[in-house]
Amino acid sequence: MNIETVRISERGKSHLSMLKRKTGIVNWNILCRWAFCFSLSDPSTPPKENVQTDSSIEMTWKVFGGKHADVYFALLKQRCRQDGLQLSSQTLNEQFKIHLHRGIAHLSSNPKLKNISKLLALTELS
Repeated sequence: MNIETVRISERGKSHLSMLKRKTGIVNWNILCRWAFCFSLSDPSTPPKENVQTDSSIEMTWKVFGGKHADVYFALLKQRCRQDGLQLSSQTLNEQFKIHLHRGIAHLSSNPKLKNISKLLALTELS
């Protein structure tokens, strides 16, 4: 069980572009890590949706997770267990995509997030 490729929706790409401008973080993978973790910190179960990953943003799991790729995968597996989901490859891929895109949407719609300092401040609330 693993995730090989991380793909972003066109809407997600638009939101990430806005986050790049606000935070000054230039790497997609770093913003995606923030978004993924932000979604995981929300105790509610994300609604199941069919996310169309139709943008030009694509990266390997190794690029997404960097040297902590195994940690991000373990966090995903733990969250799936917590939500009562089976740990199949299909479920893990779906849940990752849902959490990633929920996190991107929540970060981009946060009116307080105007710069990198505000992004860092969000971690203090968790």
